[in-house]
Amino acid sequence: MGPVVHKIVQCLFSARGRSCLFGLLLVAVTIFAYRPALHGGFIWDDDDYVINNGLLTAPDGLRRIWFSLDSPSQYFPLVYTTFRIEYALWGLNPSGYHWVNLLLHVANALLVWRLLVRLKVPGAWLAGAIFALHPVQVESVAWITERKNVLMGFFFLLTLLAWIAFVDERTKRPWRFYGLALILYLLALSAKTTACTLPAALFLILWLQKKPISWKRVFQIVPFLVLGIAMGLLAMWWERYHQGTSRAIFTFLSPIERVLVASRAVWFYLSKLIWPSNLTFIYPRWDIAPTHLLDYTWLLAGMVLCVAIYFLRRYLGRSVEVATLCFVATLSPVLGFIMLYTFRYTFVADHYQYLACIGPIALASAALINLADAFERSRTLILSAVLCVVAVLAALTWRQAAMYGDIETLWRTTLARNPDCWMAHNNLGIVLFQKGEINEAIANYRTTLQMQPDFWDADYNLGSALLQKGKVDEAIAYCNRAVASEPNDPDAQVALGNALVQKERIDEAIVHYQRAVAIRPDYFIARYSLGHALLKKGEIDAAISHCRAALLIQPKNPDAHTTLAVALDERGQTAEAITHYKNALQISPRSISAANNLAWLLATSSTASLRNGDKALELARQANQLSGGANPLVLGTLAAAYAETRQFERAIEIAQAASQLAKMQGESALVVRLQQETELYEMSLPYREAPK
Repeated sequence: MGPVVHKIVQCLFSARGRSCLFGLLLVAVTIFAYRPALHGGFIWDDDDYVINNGLLTAPDGLRRIWFSLDSPSQYFPLVYTTFRIEYALWGLNPSGYHWVNLLLHVANALLVWRLLVRLKVPGAWLAGAIFALHPVQVESVAWITERKNVLMGFFFLLTLLAWIAFVDERTKRPWRFYGLALILYLLALSAKTTACTLPAALFLILWLQKKPISWKRVFQIVPFLVLGIAMGLLAMWWERYHQGTSRAIFTFLSPIERVLVASRAVWFYLSKLIWPSNLTFIYPRWDIAPTHLLDYTWLLAGMVLCVAIYFLRRYLGRSVEVATLCFVATLSPVLGFIMLYTFRYTFVADHYQYLACIGPIALASAALINLADAFERSRTLILSAVLCVVAVLAALTWRQAAMYGDIETLWRTTLARNPDCWMAHNNLGIVLFQKGEINEAIANYRTTLQMQPDFWDADYNLGSALLQKGKVDEAIAYCNRAVASEPNDPDAQVALGNALVQKERIDEAIVHYQRAVAIRPDYFIARYSLGHALLKKGEIDAAISHCRAALLIQPKNPDAHTTLAVALDERGQTAEAITHYKNALQISPRSISAANNLAWLLATSSTASLRNGDKALELARQANQLSGGANPLVLGTLAAAYAETRQFERAIEIAQAASQLAKMQGESALVVRLQQETELYEMSLPYREAPK
């Protein structure tokens, strides 16, 4: 045993063994630090990316992800491909999506470590650890939608490693690595277009390694540059003309204002790296004006820093300028020179600097390790302090990850740190509305509109909440305002349609549902609502068509199955109607309408082969229990089921009770129908539906 133990100890303390131990430690600590977010749910636009994304379930979804304009956001085909695979594996369980994000982030931290080792940067492991555990990264990891960030980062870093291998004179057959780098770069761009900044990193790697930047190298970088520019232009077109970002968003900042925003943003991101306090999901939006002299402070400070770096480069080497240029270049697409939709409510976000932070982190790590090496007597003290800093960052990440534990916590925390965030008020209102806390939801919507009167999302959200409270006329007024402000918003069209249905203005409601479907053909709620409205109007064939389309988008929606079944029964296609009622009950066993309607068909169908009295009685009892015995329609179905099983005395008793209940509720038409059915039961005859 002695020699074996000795070999194991030798292996552990070898360079490779230490690397494995440090790597495992980094993985374990990172996973532990993000534990509070692993059981979090979906937040904000996770609905568009995952929950309501028909591309994840449609038979032709994969083709449309890559080769159509059907994406619910920008062109992120690789991201949606991963979501489609995961949807097939674990459906809408958010834990799986969180784990994939976290594992990609862990892989990125290991790649940062490896990249800096290849570049011979001191403190490579420390930089990887800080990258993994810095709390500014939490937004990119804990927010499922930001899969595009961690996935892009993975292929971005692999591209840099392939490029380093290509330019290394010791590499055999280097062109294999060049081809690999191009492929990896295409994958990075297909995850997120901000990877277009990679050509700058290729130049900086050559500069840092003191390799000549010849025309040969320039021509080798040109294909990367062309791909980046092409994807950047596509993203700008998509954002402006396809995604629906209005022209006003792009023109509300003058060129000098954009420069002022950019200069302040650079210092903002750097400050959050140095002192990560008060991190929040949405930061306050700055008021920038060329007439305010203080707004030029950040620009002036940046100029001073550039001059200082230039004159100190002979003492500091190229590392400081490379880190600075890497930081600014990687941030450049989100600094304000290109207008983004998010600039309506904030100019900055933590996830914007996911990769950009590598430069300053690597510089700081190298400086700390060099400091420890320079002061050998204090080396242990310095390294202990560094490890304490890493531990503090891990603790801050744990705390920040808890913010993403559930969506209500996210918005309440955001408001605690940014009380004037009208977007957070609106989104908290949505959460409260879904919880049934309608009054508090209305209060948040009204606060949103006080802060941002032209925010149409709050208009139709308030309209929907008022509709729940029975204030139909006021609901219609707010929904009309939303549609007038943004006629191309399908949510506003659907909200107005829902309000009009409550006023029995079915024809008008159908028009707005049709507009919503025209804007977004794979929008489930628009398709379903249109089918339901057409059914109420009596246009059965059209109702069936739209309900079938809705089920192609969400095959497991019980309400769509039930509505389609009603329409099919009206058309006389009873057998297929029964199938859809069964599907609805399989998905939602406590559905009163599905159980009641299926029981009615099984008890009263004019086709003997479709009737099943025992099953009808079982379902009718279930529906009656779920409705608390207070629904006269369900009681009528229960009576019919008893009659079908030849229990006529019980059928008469229940039918009479149903009739009395219907009288008390003022449902005169139902009373007449129940009395007619009772007369049949008194003659020992079950009720039969007339053939359709």
